[in-house]
Amino acid sequence: MKKLYINYIDSFKGLSKEIWYISLISLVNRAGTMVIPFLSLYLTKNLDFSKDDAGWILAFFGIGSVIGGWLGGKLTDIFGFYKVMIFSLLITGLSFICLQYITSFWGLCIAILIIMSIADCFRPAIYVSIKAYSTPENQTRAIGLIRLAINAGMAIGPTVAGLIIVTQGYGLLFWIDGITCIVAIIIFKYLVTPPHKEITEEKSDEPKLNKNIVYKDFTYWIFIAICFFMGMAFFQLIVTMPLYYEEIFNLNEFKIGLMWIINVGIIIVLEMPLLNFLEKKFIHVTKHILMACFLMCFSFFILYQNFWIGILIINMIIITFGEMLGFPFTNKFALNRAKKGVEGSYLALYAMAFSLSHIFSSKIGLSIVDKYGYQVNWLVTGSYGLVAILLSFWLINRVKTNQ
Repeated sequence: MKKLYINYIDSFKGLSKEIWYISLISLVNRAGTMVIPFLSLYLTKNLDFSKDDAGWILAFFGIGSVIGGWLGGKLTDIFGFYKVMIFSLLITGLSFICLQYITSFWGLCIAILIIMSIADCFRPAIYVSIKAYSTPENQTRAIGLIRLAINAGMAIGPTVAGLIIVTQGYGLLFWIDGITCIVAIIIFKYLVTPPHKEITEEKSDEPKLNKNIVYKDFTYWIFIAICFFMGMAFFQLIVTMPLYYEEIFNLNEFKIGLMWIINVGIIIVLEMPLLNFLEKKFIHVTKHILMACFLMCFSFFILYQNFWIGILIINMIIITFGEMLGFPFTNKFALNRAKKGVEGSYLALYAMAFSLSHIFSSKIGLSIVDKYGYQVNWLVTGSYGLVAILLSFWLINRVKTNQ
């Protein structure tokens, strides 16, 4: 037991104070993100939209995320990650407070599109900040620590949100979302100073034409396709799973929030030691991505049976291990692949892959559920994982050939 404790503590050593501060900000911000996990329920149950209409509204959520990912990458390359992070969190906080007063279909579509276009400028910027404040040796663990903070926030957020919804309704959640964004940016501005020379401001000896090199990097496009199909599977956890929990297994919002604790608890306890262990094994990052795709795939195929509530726990455990491998190592691949001076553009594509998958995952998933039921949706979702597995084998072979 003592050895396990020492290994756990060791997995946090060597990270810069800036990474710790950014993790703290992520914890505060994510703990306050209470509306997102319950958005599909809010739209169908509180505002009485059909599943099809809710799917369209959530599609605008994804479209805004795509725009935000692209815009955030461009702004990060121009202004640096520090200014983009401050702008994004501040405006997002104010916008979330206003969102509760919009209840019409098109009003919600437009409002969510604008909010996510601003909110997801944050993602490419924080990815580039990891590269600025970490070393190649501890980059994966730096990603892991920030993910740990995000997931710790997710343990607090949905659980408390479920309790608030049951007792107070949805209105209070929008205030909490907005205020925590603003609190997070105040903490960020006070604790984190920009590097003397931001990584995006470094001048490259390459010709100016090479600013578009990301669009000609075919290997990177294969990787982006993997991220897209991985996201197509993973986002069902956020979009259709809460409805599945309620309609098939009769779980209320508070119990749904408790389901997230399984995901978050495993990540908090195991992710950092796991990443620390895997970093020392010198296994190529693409093989970790392949395993993540396999786990995501398998986790949804086993949901095809729906007569035992324990399968929900098994599904959550498997998909959590897929998440622990998938997101840190895809992030690392993107960071390592990014060329100097255009990191924002590379990381924007990475962020946009998951944003696009959110669009299609939301709309396709809810439409399938509405017309054919949940079990068909789980078969389709597992098939996304199969496509990601095939693409991962292609990526492994291509990287091996290039080397």
